[in-house]
Amino acid sequence: MCGRVDIHTPPPQLARLLEVALAAGVDPDGRPSWNVPPTRGLPVVTEQKSPGTQEETTGTEAQEGRRPVPGEELRRRLDIYRWGLLPHWAKDPRIGYKMINAKAETLTKSAAYRTPFRQRRCLIVVDGFYEWQVPDPERPKNKVPFYFHRADAKPITFAGLYDIWWDKTRSKEPDPETLLRTCTIITTEAGPDMVEVHDRMPVILERSELDAWLDPDQHEPEVLSALLDPAARGTLLRHPIGRAVNSPRNDGPQLIEPVLVPGAGT
Repeated sequence: MCGRVDIHTPPPQLARLLEVALAAGVDPDGRPSWNVPPTRGLPVVTEQKSPGTQEETTGTEAQEGRRPVPGEELRRRLDIYRWGLLPHWAKDPRIGYKMINAKAETLTKSAAYRTPFRQRRCLIVVDGFYEWQVPDPERPKNKVPFYFHRADAKPITFAGLYDIWWDKTRSKEPDPETLLRTCTIITTEAGPDMVEVHDRMPVILERSELDAWLDPDQHEPEVLSALLDPAARGTLLRHPIGRAVNSPRNDGPQLIEPVLVPGAGT
């Protein structure tokens, strides 16, 4: 489960660190937040296939209402997508509120995730994320929040899926002005850096895995599923933080300051 993240690095800096282009229209200053909840915007990296073939122009590019440009090169870009995947076939946009995470084990079985897993994969880029530990099973509501970040201080690149939606009751053709781009974070069983806090964690992709995950020509579930393992020991650092993070109304760098919590694992 991953239901709250920290994104305070400006989008242009994230794009430079990942060596990708910044999509047109992205606020260069971003909206720094140390407490980003679902339905808010997340930095997302996609790799767009060069248009020009029938297959390409009836896929994502067509959904975006974008005209093919002959000879356009393949490139990666960072854009902002809403957190909570809304399948392109959904009639009720509220379904996206329930789809902030996608279990790696069920991607090929879910009607909402099956096609994005094969065709619309992305990276979701954050500075850190939160998870809540239950130190005493007899007091399940007494949860302790933990902040997780990379040990090497680099941005975290989650494996994600995206889809593009528009209201088909109003228009049968996509309108670039009203398209809704949404995403979900893929989760897997907890790795050694997480298991003492929670039984699941987001899938974290390393630099050596990004090409395979974003490759628009890769559609084999077996190959892709092999990338969705728990992070190796030592990838993440964690520390307990104050309960102010429990409310998305609270924000600021003070949220990630470590606190001493008796009985909580560190």
